[in-house]
Amino acid sequence: MWLDPEAIADEVSPAVVISSEYSPEAVTFIPDSSRAWLRLVVAVVIGSLGSVGMWSVVVALPMVQTDFGATRGTASLAFTMVMLGFGLGQVVTGKISDRYGIVAAIGAGIGILGLGYIGAGYAPSILAFILLHFAIGLSSAATFGPLMAEASHWFERYRGLAVAIAASGNYVGGTVWPPLVNFGMQSVGWRTTHIAIGIFTAIAMALALVVLRLLMGAATRRSHVNAAPPRVDLKLSTNALTVILSLASISCCVAMSMPQVHIVAYCGDLGYGVARGAEMLSLMLGFGIISRIGSGFLADRIGGIRTLLIGSIAQGSALLFYLFFDSLTSLYVISAMFGLFQGGIVPSYAIIVREAMPASEAATRIGIVIFASVFGMSFGGWISGVIFDATGSYAAAFANGLAWNLLNVSIILLLLLRSRQRLAIV
Repeated sequence: MWLDPEAIADEVSPAVVISSEYSPEAVTFIPDSSRAWLRLVVAVVIGSLGSVGMWSVVVALPMVQTDFGATRGTASLAFTMVMLGFGLGQVVTGKISDRYGIVAAIGAGIGILGLGYIGAGYAPSILAFILLHFAIGLSSAATFGPLMAEASHWFERYRGLAVAIAASGNYVGGTVWPPLVNFGMQSVGWRTTHIAIGIFTAIAMALALVVLRLLMGAATRRSHVNAAPPRVDLKLSTNALTVILSLASISCCVAMSMPQVHIVAYCGDLGYGVARGAEMLSLMLGFGIISRIGSGFLADRIGGIRTLLIGSIAQGSALLFYLFFDSLTSLYVISAMFGLFQGGIVPSYAIIVREAMPASEAATRIGIVIFASVFGMSFGGWISGVIFDATGSYAAAFANGLAWNLLNVSIILLLLLRSRQRLAIV
């Protein structure tokens, strides 16, 4: 049922018609219109709010570890559970979105997100804190993959850019939330901060969702029948390509997770303080917004595979710099470089899916590939903490990330060569 194209085909399409059953006049939705851009703006706001679960745990990691007397590896499991819940939620909320619409998917997540944060604030043990972050990650999922898939149906000419912008909500949240969470923890403690996040996000996201619902109107479920066909033929089945892209996303995200998950703790260990680390994380994700939007422009011109390869090579270069430089100034510079280089990687997978697979399967396939990338992030965040516990240093953890990045580059190179070979044959 999860992968049944026929079940999805009757429900989703880039052409949206507002049914006269709900409106006095039948109004045809026009892709790339001003209304589409307004929807996209609201989608980015919702994505920014819903992404808090991915970033608050990174900032809270040192304080929670100390409070519960846990090891770095054990405390890092909270991030692992967030990412596992977030990944599984991509498939679950994607299916809900296909069947009942994006409003229903996000609405279901709002309540879970609020309750998850309030519960984390009252967590009696590190185990409870870790398990509650699975629910937080699960509820945040609807504000990422499903929103990217939904935005791709609102645009035709600027589809790559739209997908990248929709994905940027995650990084807007990553830019704004870390310093806010750190300020809250320093002011009122991590428990009160988590409770406040739960209440605020529930209210703010509900209001934004009402606005999105008004912009979308009472639209009928869309159909993929008239959607544009795939642009790239790799002579691979959709299942085979999904597996290959999933392996690539795992490897690149193991590498990506090292700075994103541990930069705050790394700065604390170097004596710079966690506040500096939070600033670097915010800087990293702020430049990631530029990267994501830029990757959308680039993908519309050279394609998703080439865009992904460029981003992966650049990400590996930034990881290499972390191995050789650890002064405060250099870490700020490298963190900005890392964000600028890797921000467009994950949206590139969604763009490749839209380029190479039938539109009727896009939402589900995007969810599966993002689930794989999230697994890579969760595994990478955990294994980096374990490597630190074993070696007492993050040097080996950075080297581990670089090795996984090389694997990703190899996989994407093979896809690119196959693509070029196919073009030569044609």
